[in-house]
Amino acid sequence: MKYQLAFLLFVLTTACIAQDSHPESEEPPNVLLVIVDDLGFADLGCLGSIDLKTPSLDKLFEQSLQFQRLYANCPVCSPTRASVLTGCYPDRVGVPGVIRTHSENSWGNFTPIAKTLPQHLAENGYFTSAIGKWHLGLTPEDHPMNHGFQSFQGFLGDMMDDYYNHRRHGNNYMREDHQVIEPKGHASDLFSTWACEWIKTRQTKYSEQPWFLYLAYNAPHTPIQPPTDWLKKVRERQPELNEKRAKLVALIEHMDHGIGQVLDSLSQHPSSRDTIIIFTSDNGGQIDVGANNGSLRDGKQSMYEGGLRIPGCIKVPGKTIPGTRSDAVCSTADFLPTILDLVGIEQETNIDGLSLKPLLEDPQHRWNDREIYFVRREGGARYAGLSIEALLLGNMKIVHNLPTQKFELYDLEQDPFETNDLSQKRPKEFAQMIRRIQFHVQRGGQIPWQ
Repeated sequence: MKYQLAFLLFVLTTACIAQDSHPESEEPPNVLLVIVDDLGFADLGCLGSIDLKTPSLDKLFEQSLQFQRLYANCPVCSPTRASVLTGCYPDRVGVPGVIRTHSENSWGNFTPIAKTLPQHLAENGYFTSAIGKWHLGLTPEDHPMNHGFQSFQGFLGDMMDDYYNHRRHGNNYMREDHQVIEPKGHASDLFSTWACEWIKTRQTKYSEQPWFLYLAYNAPHTPIQPPTDWLKKVRERQPELNEKRAKLVALIEHMDHGIGQVLDSLSQHPSSRDTIIIFTSDNGGQIDVGANNGSLRDGKQSMYEGGLRIPGCIKVPGKTIPGTRSDAVCSTADFLPTILDLVGIEQETNIDGLSLKPLLEDPQHRWNDREIYFVRREGGARYAGLSIEALLLGNMKIVHNLPTQKFELYDLEQDPFETNDLSQKRPKEFAQMIRRIQFHVQRGGQIPWQ
């Protein structure tokens, strides 16, 4: 009897791992990395939001390993994107702040100190492409195709002033490779359509070559500008929502629909290869436009948890047990070493991220007292070019949110909502963490960013 039970347990476990996936292939897998902009920590149906309907991402999260403590490497856009593509802290690759059109208000110059993720993959036989928002520089030298991508279709700049005319400060930053283009339609629809067409072409005409697609949505960043029909659906379904929240809900639901089309295209045009799928956001949700960061403190631009903690998941056919969750501390810099590890490419040594592959093998895996640094440099009357910082060391977190504010110390295990400042009660530990931040800031200062 015990042997029958053991065999049954083995069969059930194997079935769970294999659910919604192909048998693990000997060929290098494709890689799809989706990054959205300013998505709140609880702004998906599967993450607790009761006024949102996000069936596509809910399904993906159900099929994936979900990260419960995934941190953006900065609470704003450009730096986190730099960390994703390099596996390094953003200030170590010349992006301590947001890269913008006007030099007097631009706080970065993307300067990888090692090969980027697409460079690694391209050198190992992958076709690499970026679709959507770039936000890592506007000069010809900054172009995605000078950083390892073999094709690009999207927006070079930061936020769009309008989702339909795709301008920023009157400039047209839409490109197909290096050519200026004038596409018609909502930016989310364009990025989703381009990604679907790209996947169809790669899967049907070039299936012998593995691919990497970096798909970066502008949504749900401001301006909160959903298509009219999507806003109408939300208003009819939930007339009690205020205007601000209704518009953000519609923008997120519209984006979810587009991501669903992209994921469907993988099954509609299958190849013999498996596809690794990673989903994340570049920072927390922006509270003043209606974002929902759950019970976390604050939001985008802040070094509190609401600005840094982000939704995220990974689906690796043949390795991921659907519906599993990990409480291990992870960061967006971990995606580069994770992908290289999963596809069998030798790891970089001069990076800050860690491979998350151990979490796929054991979701209960933990790193003891892991250090993650956060730095953001910004201008204007509030910052005047100075930086704000945070350090997460194990469960202890030190926070410095504005140049005019003091450093604060929190124990996230006992105080996950950052309400009890321990800086005066634990002075020795506080002083040690201050010194660690100082050394990190000096290290980042070795890379020029102007």
